[in-house]
Amino acid sequence: MMEIGGCSAAPLYHRGNGHSRRVISSLVTCLVLFATTGSIWSDFKPQLEKLNRSKFTLVAWDPPGYGKSRPPDREFSLNFLHDDADIAAKLVQSLGLNKISLLGWSDGGITAMILAAKYPQNVDRMLIWGANAYIVEEELKIYESIRDVSRWSERMRAPLVALYGEEYFQNTWSRWVDTFVSLYRERQGDICKDCLPLIQCRTLIAHGMKDPMIAPEHLNYLLKHIKASR
Repeated sequence: MMEIGGCSAAPLYHRGNGHSRRVISSLVTCLVLFATTGSIWSDFKPQLEKLNRSKFTLVAWDPPGYGKSRPPDREFSLNFLHDDADIAAKLVQSLGLNKISLLGWSDGGITAMILAAKYPQNVDRMLIWGANAYIVEEELKIYESIRDVSRWSERMRAPLVALYGEEYFQNTWSRWVDTFVSLYRERQGDICKDCLPLIQCRTLIAHGMKDPMIAPEHLNYLLKHIKASR
């Protein structure tokens, strides 16, 4: 646990894959950013435990209100992913890391893009998947259709109920849906479009064409607006 000055009312939980700071500078160091309502261990346990430690150092974190970075409860302003990016950058700096690569999935991918845009001096490369810079109307319908977590499959729901409890999980997820509805209505769906041209690092974008949460059009948009991407 670590206090990040001025960013969080509680210690921020983070975890590495076993290397000490003495050797961290000689490896490829990656900050791992996960999806909505997840945690280090629910989303990236295999990578933290199995990825070749002689080649990679992983640093994973739970943003405030997620995983073990509680209390406080998760807050959802319209800029919450921008806030996460600022906190993640301070975490990286607190660990004494000058240059990192980013691995971001879903909301974590959005946070990674914002971080890379705002702190280009700290980011070497980036891999994102299931990420988007804006929301379209069809996605709002998807979010509303899964607002009630009791309707989720047991495989998807059970680990998060075990982590958070039924009430906190449902409330947090519902507030996430509310926030994205507000982003669509108040900002025409724009999450971080202005950040994309500012990204300088080499970027690999993976996108599942059968992803049930986001529209296929996002892949081409990201490829068009992030300069060094493929």
